[in-house]
Parts: sequence; structure tokens; C-alpha cells
Amino acid sequence: MTSKGLISFFSEDIAFQLDNQNNTALWAQKTISKEAKKTGDITYVFCSDTYLHKINLEHLNHDTFTDIITFNYCDGDLISGDIFISIDRVKENAITFHTTFKEELNRVMIHGILHLVGYNDKSDSDKELMRSKEDFYLSLHPK
Repeated sequence: MTSKGLISFFSEDIAFQLDNQNNTALWAQKTISKEAKKTGDITYVFCSDTYLHKINLEHLNHDTFTDIITFNYCDGDLISGDIFISIDRVKENAITFHTTFKEELNRVMIHGILHLVGYNDKSDSDKELMRSKEDFYLSLHPK
């Protein structure tokens, strides 16, 4: 699998560093490739609830907390974008959904990639397809 794109990981306003960044980047690239797309430049930004809430207000006019906001810069089959993830929300959701932080973080990370390749989660049927895709790609994540 060859790719000219770059998958980067940053944190804003929190001290967080993703373990196994190379494996995670390869997993995201594999997901994109399996969806018949090409990897462009993708940036993951890990942040706090406060930081992501501010983005939600400023860019989407939503006054709610969320675990992820994805900005799509795709050009045809070239997948590019910024994926902002609230670590606070991921931690809370892991407890709520009775899973580990790592599993929930991986789910949210692949959820962002799936949005970039064209999947949505507005309707019940879209949510069902998105969840099924998440489960499939989570099974491919290197342990």
C-alpha cells in the first residue's frame, strides 16, 4: 500500500499523546484503501471538552459537548481532513458504554475516518451502517 498522504497526531490544551502512532496511521490508511480511496493529509487533534465545545459553537452553531468533529477537505477520492477528538468525552463514553478508554478512542478515531470517506450517521439506517463499519475496522486494528 503506497500513499503520499500524511497522518499526523497533535494535542491542544491537554497533555495527551497517542500510543503506537505508526500502527494507528497504518490502520487508518488501510481503512481508507479498503474503501477504495487514497490517503491525503489527515490530522488528528486530541483536546478537552472545553476546546471542542468552542469549535462546535464557532463552526457548527451547536451548543453541545461532543466526542468528535470532523472537517472534510477531501478532493474526489483523495481523503483529507482534520479530526478533533475530546479526550474528556472519550473517557466518559468509555465508562457509559462499559468499554476501555483505548477501545472507545479507536472507535471514535475510525468514526472520523469513515466520515471522511463518505459515511454519515444522521438517520437510523446510516447509524447502523456506520456502527457496522466501525466494528469491522476495529477488528483490523493491530493489538
